Amino acid sequence: MRVVSGIQPTGNLHLGNYLGAIRNWVKMQDEMECLYFLADLHAISMPHNPAELTANTREMAAALIACGLDINKSILFNQAQVPAHAELQWLLSGTARMGWLNRMTQFKDKSGKNREGASIALFTYPVLQAADVLLYQATHVPVGEDQKQHLELARDIAQKFNNDFGNGTDIFTLPDPIIPKATARIMSLRDGTAKMSKSDLSDMSRINLVDDADTILTKLKKAKTDAEPLPSEAAGLEGRAEATNLVGIYAAFAEESVDATLTRFGGQGFGAFKSALAELVIENFRPISERFNALKGDHEQIDAALAKGAAKARELGAPTLKATYNALGLLR
Repeated sequence: MRVVSGIQPTGNLHLGNYLGAIRNWVKMQDEMECLYFLADLHAISMPHNPAELTANTREMAAALIACGLDINKSILFNQAQVPAHAELQWLLSGTARMGWLNRMTQFKDKSGKNREGASIALFTYPVLQAADVLLYQATHVPVGEDQKQHLELARDIAQKFNNDFGNGTDIFTLPDPIIPKATARIMSLRDGTAKMSKSDLSDMSRINLVDDADTILTKLKKAKTDAEPLPSEAAGLEGRAEATNLVGIYAAFAEESVDATLTRFGGQGFGAFKSALAELVIENFRPISERFNALKGDHEQIDAALAKGAAKARELGAPTLKATYNALGLLR
């Protein structure tokens, strides 16, 4: 199995990123061949500050390593150091269809009402995503609900290219999704119906990787809840978004079921539960935060790690890129 997945370098990781994706990445590197990339080419599809993008790319690399990604087990790199991503996107653009891209909901969401003013890169973003995974003959891609549609598009592009240009041979592997095991969907600490996000104006809505113990405790104690005590089983959380979120966070860190968490805390008020939750989060985040703070300022070490990964990625992707050029009849 070969897994490929990426994350945009848009600033600090938060608790939702960690539980929703990064912790699974760390576990997978011991079970299969993994390539993880910082999607800096994707980042320029939206307005951005160049200096901030550079800083955020380094910072995100440091954060991933601090979370447990081992550059001797996984291949960690940023897209811009592997030109084959952009090359393959263009080669696949002749196969992708306008109708397919018009159905992508993320373009509609990110472009808002000003679709005519959106960049072409934002519209063709899913074709680059397809290139990201097809370049390496990925067999599996971890996906959440918001990325299922893009993986289906990658499969459609790969299938059509194989049919049109393969001459009986598959140029690309059709990747299958990896759906994480019952992972809690982490929501805002201020609104249990909204996803925890870096873009939320309120820093109190999220636990950041860089938050110290006192900040984590304060944020969780002030997290929105309701007046009812915790139920003794999961069914009692129905209609209680904020309670569901906090219990889900505890269960995820404790690596137990929601019912198991509620067996321990059912009938108690949120005061005691929030203290226990804060203790658990702080215990898990402390070593990560310490590693991150020690590494983030060492640009030489971070750049060397990314360069090492990029060299491996370029070598791994070269045969697929060559086969694609050949299949299209392009001399080079």
